[in-house]
Amino acid sequence: MRCPQSFGTDGMSLPLLLGCLWVVAATVTALLPMHRQMVPGFTLLVVAPVLLLWIGLEHGWLWLAFAAFAFASMFRRPLAYMLRRALGLAVKAGH
Repeated sequence: MRCPQSFGTDGMSLPLLLGCLWVVAATVTALLPMHRQMVPGFTLLVVAPVLLLWIGLEHGWLWLAFAAFAFASMFRRPLAYMLRRALGLAVKAGH
């Protein structure tokens, strides 16, 4: 699925456009006070795997790897926290 021609000569694919908007939304969420980050942050965290899968199916593993790296970079602390909890390791208070 392609977006209108105004996004380039061939048009930018919808998954990549949504991926760019996801990055902007994640950046804006990071600028919010911590108590206001929870709902939009959780929403972004839930939407990310679907968006990553869509990017991978549409563009291949290289774009998927790039998008997954960006996702992991932006959500490194919540992902590390969830991984520690899943492995039964101690979780530091406040992190």
